[in-house]
Amino acid sequence: MRRRALLTLAGAGLLPAASAQAAQEPWPARPIHLVVAYPPGGVSDETARRLATFMGARLKVPVIVESRPGAGGLTALEFLAHAAPDGYTLAYCAISPLVFAPATHSPSGSEFPLRDVVPVVSIMDTPVLVLAHPSFKPATFAATLAAARATPGRLRWATSGHATVGHMVLAQIRAAAGVDIIHIPYKGGGQQLTDALGGQFELLSSNVAAQQLQFVRQGRLKALAIGSPMRLPVLPDVPTLAELGFPEANLVSTFGLFATRGVPQERLQLINTVVNEALRQPDIRSRILDVSNLPTGGSAADFAARIAKERERALQVPAD
Repeated sequence: MRRRALLTLAGAGLLPAASAQAAQEPWPARPIHLVVAYPPGGVSDETARRLATFMGARLKVPVIVESRPGAGGLTALEFLAHAAPDGYTLAYCAISPLVFAPATHSPSGSEFPLRDVVPVVSIMDTPVLVLAHPSFKPATFAATLAAARATPGRLRWATSGHATVGHMVLAQIRAAAGVDIIHIPYKGGGQQLTDALGGQFELLSSNVAAQQLQFVRQGRLKALAIGSPMRLPVLPDVPTLAELGFPEANLVSTFGLFATRGVPQERLQLINTVVNEALRQPDIRSRILDVSNLPTGGSAADFAARIAKERERALQVPAD
């Protein structure tokens, strides 16, 4: 409670001496800790590590990456919320925990400390694939919904966790189509994908990545739809959810960097500037584009506005 009160006072400008001292200190003067909300090996982990390497070179201190997956990103953001507000701890995470779960409980059992983390910079948008195991007979999304109506409560749809974009895609579809599909939440995308290949469930929503695209090309998974502003060149025959009549479910995952509230503005601006510079580097940018993701960047204010807009939309649809 004392720490939260101090942060509130600092945010209100009632601790000028401490804030002024922090702003005047040379920064960074020691390694930065970058917490990634997802397991190693995925596109998010790879992107975060490339950014960490670039940031370390520009800021002239090591940027140490640590994976803290779980609870759809809440685990990493809760860790960040309890870090010192000095800019030495950052988190790489999707906006989904802030959009879809502001009133849920954090992994420790307390109310999620939404007000204790702040957006610093948007990094990339990632389309969301709706996939099925090849043994699942319906070959189209429309046929899938027909099967769901014919057998209420029988079809299983896996996501990478509660309060993720994949979960919201399912919630929007269930609400709009009036279908009863069972939600199977995982703690991340790795085990979800392994179980998908093993036929442990019929359907899943998953962020686009090289591995998922490879499995689709090999016929080990089949793509039924995609959440994206437009069809992907690598999957030209897969319609967007908007095309299929579900514009509210036509969502992408947005990833970015977050900091603990109370970090001096000068430090946040420096981080924002360095990350925007990183996203303009050909090697980093091309790697993101190669897996059908879109580099974003921009100001912290733009990022905060995006989160607020998505949160307002999400509050209109109940999710289990």
